[in-house]
Amino acid sequence: MPHESRGQAVAKAPADALDGAPKSYADVPKLGPPLPGDLGRPILEKQRELDMTGPTDPVADAAARAAQDAETERQRLAAEQRAARQSGVMLQLANGGASPRPGFSSAAQEGRATEAAAPLAPKAERPGRENDLVGRANEGSDGNPHRLEAPVSPWMLQAGSVIAASLITGLNSDLPGIVTAQVTENAYDSVTGRTLLIPQGSRLIGSYDDVVAFGQSRALVVWQRLILPDGASIRIDNAPASDTEGYAGLSDGIDRHSWQLLKGVALSTLLGVGTELGWGSSESDLVRAIRESAQQNGARAGDQLVAKSLDVQPTLKVRPGWPLRVVVHKDMVLRPWRGGTI
Repeated sequence: MPHESRGQAVAKAPADALDGAPKSYADVPKLGPPLPGDLGRPILEKQRELDMTGPTDPVADAAARAAQDAETERQRLAAEQRAARQSGVMLQLANGGASPRPGFSSAAQEGRATEAAAPLAPKAERPGRENDLVGRANEGSDGNPHRLEAPVSPWMLQAGSVIAASLITGLNSDLPGIVTAQVTENAYDSVTGRTLLIPQGSRLIGSYDDVVAFGQSRALVVWQRLILPDGASIRIDNAPASDTEGYAGLSDGIDRHSWQLLKGVALSTLLGVGTELGWGSSESDLVRAIRESAQQNGARAGDQLVAKSLDVQPTLKVRPGWPLRVVVHKDMVLRPWRGGTI
């Protein structure tokens, strides 16, 4: 048959696309090493792994991850509790061979070691200066290096003694100046309290501070000299003055210059209103420019007036005859006043 011979001829004719193909597997070209960034092999391996494990459920995966996280947290807490039970109560900073000091308990020594081992907190995290002052008093050793000293003289007015007096001259903080006061009560020695050292009528010479901060209501007064009625005097090195209740400084009257501030505010307001009402509604460009310039200059002048008024510091005034107390801050060695005793 002619039909079978024609079909065999068609089947045996090679395709044009297969002319350049390899004749066998031995003729297949070898592939070189993978180029950088070639992700074909990792992607293929991941796909094979997913095919082997089968399709996954997202809900089941989330539940499995949550259970794994919970187990990890439980193991961490158990490890912390185990470490806390096995660790010591206090830190031991001393050498192992050192023996404890006699007279001191081990708990006290461990407490000091813990305080020494605590790191110093940053300045931003430290408490206020009040706590620093309290802690500074406990620094150093437990033993006081100072020794008891006998009084250098039986006629001595020791630190902490109080001298009653009253002002002779008034006080105005607008300008610095000298202030004088007169002792109103006798002052006796600190040892026995029987020997008269500073009689009534003695004079005090001092000065006051003219710098007053905003909101301050008390004047700072210090005393430099004490003059006895017979002309003898002694320097007392800036002993501070206080009121009759012991508060530092003197407080009587205060002028905050509020009226001057109100005048500045009123003048600033008038300048602003005047520039707004001084021109009509129909105005040219030149008139508008003049009005805006006057308005800006008036507002600037008003602001400067108010700022100057705010910069004026309050004036503290203390009237003559105002009672006060002088707190002795250094030991003063005097002599008996004409041997007078009570």
